[in-house]
Amino acid sequence: MERRIYEAAVEGSVISLLNLLQEDPLVLDRFMVGCYPETPLHIASMLGHLDFVQEILNRKPELAGELDSWKLSPLHLATAKGYLEIVKKLVSVNPEMCFARDRDGRNPLHIATIKGRISVLRELVNVRPQAARMLIDRRGETILHLCVRYSQLEILKLLVETIGDNGFLNSKDDDGNTILHTAAADKQVEVIEYLIIKTAIEVNAINAYGFTTLDLSTQSSRKDEKDWEIAELLRRSGAKHTKDIHLSAHELGTTQMAITLTSHENLHTNNALQPQNEGRGNVDEKKNDWVDKMGSALMVVASLISTMAFQVAVNPPGGVWQENSTSISGADASISSHELRHTAGTSIFSDYYPGEYLEFLIANTIGFLASLSIILLLISGLPIGRRFFMWILMVIMWIAISAMTYTFLAAIFALTNWEYEYWISRLIVLFIWIGLVGLLLLVHIIRLKVKMIKYVRKLIRQRRRPSSHMA
Repeated sequence: MERRIYEAAVEGSVISLLNLLQEDPLVLDRFMVGCYPETPLHIASMLGHLDFVQEILNRKPELAGELDSWKLSPLHLATAKGYLEIVKKLVSVNPEMCFARDRDGRNPLHIATIKGRISVLRELVNVRPQAARMLIDRRGETILHLCVRYSQLEILKLLVETIGDNGFLNSKDDDGNTILHTAAADKQVEVIEYLIIKTAIEVNAINAYGFTTLDLSTQSSRKDEKDWEIAELLRRSGAKHTKDIHLSAHELGTTQMAITLTSHENLHTNNALQPQNEGRGNVDEKKNDWVDKMGSALMVVASLISTMAFQVAVNPPGGVWQENSTSISGADASISSHELRHTAGTSIFSDYYPGEYLEFLIANTIGFLASLSIILLLISGLPIGRRFFMWILMVIMWIAISAMTYTFLAAIFALTNWEYEYWISRLIVLFIWIGLVGLLLLVHIIRLKVKMIKYVRKLIRQRRRPSSHMA
């Protein structure tokens, strides 16, 4: 029976519905008490079958308040598709469904804004204007933020003119961004021009990261004509940089300009203030700052290591022979029984301990070349100013530091007669160093796995979204 009524809803056949109700008068009631993913009213509302919707509402108006598995009401679906007459029918039966939230925290007014259904939104606002003030999901955004994010200027005008509340107009999301911040980050010149000229928007509002709208427009890493146009519009309206606001506050003797800095997680979409919409501008700025600082630190350390390696190579531990000679060395019992030849300027270490000197030379050369490679890449002008390339340079730096650690051990061997103690110390240092490097690798592997898991979960959530309902 349920399958047959679903088929009737898909076809929008009122006659089939009436025949089924004659066979089983309780068939609609079962959708209210059963565990069904959606009701026939959901299907008819989504497909635009007005007569079918009217017939169901006449018999069971309670179905207008039912939610499907995605917490979508029939009003959500009719709104998303822009079926104005069905929206009017549903709202007349249950106007409180204007406040119903889906899994993303959006009510029908939010859906109408995203989809650009201006006639539907006008109807919903007239019925329940309070629903427009509801925040959206966990980011603390308002419906006005949605208008800007989805480039719905006409709907923004409608809401501003209808609600007419400056407090609501200047409301901020959880990152302290007003809609003017959002518009500036997305370079929406028309929106900014409308807000500045036609509304009482606060042009010098400071977000949670200490930025005014003018700061965002002038600090963009990729400036274009829109940035200059936006900056000019803002300056003409009296917009200032944060530093200038604090300077003015100091001159006036006020103490109300403290900026609260907070942290946040990355986050959804195409907004430069919020990763995947959230925090993109500020996150990108932090990433660039990290890359710049790390590049500077690597340059300093690489220069130091290359200088040390060069100095040790030309002045090996133990010194060099001062003259050409063929003599019998009694300095070491192991070689006192044979003739030792040496040439002026060659390493004493290499003559007495050729095997250990070869290890010393290899380690020193690796450290020297690794540090030079880092310096060369940093000054090459190649586009390596990204986290991935910076991680590669860090790995090379690990190699250089490890090589210099081994060079140090070999140098200690050349300068002492304690062979047994040296080998014990060498093993201890190597085990400690390998353990430290292994721990760092383990931490980075765990971080990489966590990021991969978060990315996979994010993809799964996006695929589970009711895109078929909102099409």
